[in-house]
Amino acid sequence: MKNLIFTLTLLTSIIGFSQNLETDITEIESKIIEWRRYFHENPELSNREFKTAEKIAAHLKSLGLEVQTGIAHTGVVALLKGNNSGKVIALRADIDALPVTERTDVSFKSHVKTNFDGVDTGVMHACGHDTHIAILMGVAEVLSKHKDQINGTIKFIFQPAEEGFPKGEEGGAALMVKEGVLKNPDVDVIFGLHISADSNVGTIEYKPGGTMAAAQSFEIIVKGKQSHGSTPWASIDPIMAAVKIIDGLQTLVSREMELTKEAVVLSIGKFTSGVRSNIIPETAQIIGTLRTLDYGMQDQIKKRMEEMIPAIAKAYRASATLEFGVNYPITFNDLDLTAQMIPSFEKAAGKENVHLIKAITGAEDFSFFQKEIPGLYFFLGGKPLDVPVEEAASHHTPDFYIDESGMLLGVKTFIQLSLDYLNN
Repeated sequence: MKNLIFTLTLLTSIIGFSQNLETDITEIESKIIEWRRYFHENPELSNREFKTAEKIAAHLKSLGLEVQTGIAHTGVVALLKGNNSGKVIALRADIDALPVTERTDVSFKSHVKTNFDGVDTGVMHACGHDTHIAILMGVAEVLSKHKDQINGTIKFIFQPAEEGFPKGEEGGAALMVKEGVLKNPDVDVIFGLHISADSNVGTIEYKPGGTMAAAQSFEIIVKGKQSHGSTPWASIDPIMAAVKIIDGLQTLVSREMELTKEAVVLSIGKFTSGVRSNIIPETAQIIGTLRTLDYGMQDQIKKRMEEMIPAIAKAYRASATLEFGVNYPITFNDLDLTAQMIPSFEKAAGKENVHLIKAITGAEDFSFFQKEIPGLYFFLGGKPLDVPVEEAASHHTPDFYIDESGMLLGVKTFIQLSLDYLNN
């Protein structure tokens, strides 16, 4: 009953669309659910989205769109030209899955297995990218039937490797930009969405300006001297030095960052050393991430990491090197564009269902597009209405779950944003 009420509310809130367009939007729902379930059951990791890309491209070609494949390895891009000339907008969906073993009991559960960085694991769309793909495929199908209502051009970008790419490779939005995805024709603005497992179905959330954090990965290698575990005095223990480094890094956040200014998060995600109980090893590896919403604070903490890490290692007679990885910029919603499109959010979801939120310390490589052109990134509710928010499984976890009834609002919102921007 709740889903029926939500669907009826969604239908009655459409403003400014022709009757035929309204009908096409509502009738696409069964298809987007079918597509989403296919992608969920057949997930592929970053830069390896081969079958995913094939299915996307086949659909876009069936609509008569100009389609390019193989962009940034497995990316797919399609152009839809309206009957009248005008500006160019881009709509983006990310397409990769995660090395997570699914634990939900849905009928389309993923059983895909792989070895990721030497660890046997499942593969799962544990962040909702399967819904993003299906939504954008639905938008492309609906709008391809209504070129007469489009004053300009829409570029559909299906982007691989948002979750990061394998070591030694390039990928994601940064590589797409490098390969010219925002050119030929030049894109004026870009819109993107992310489904949210902890926001109610039927809602849209947004924030002007800095919306998601810059993310800087790092790797620390601590080198000591190996010895038998029974004679630690004969060793230079890299584990002890590494533990003290991890401890010291947290003081950079708690004692050196002006946290009333912006949020800073420094997290260690991997600590590896040794092979057995009675050997003090020669090396230890620490891998982590630094999240900031202010570039000055990011520069400050990186400088202090470069000073602190080798100094702490030296205090324990070890040595340490620090290497920074890919730096994802701040996901920054253009202020003017955001203000311009708020009425579109309200027309799509109803004013009472559009919410202004605070910044999030998660990161998004959509930010690479926003560094080049104005962009607007928003969140689409995907939590079932009868599930308390504290019980909703987080993104990137085995129990991640999305209520599929929320996807139609994603289709509708993308269409509302597109037509409002191009036609006004």
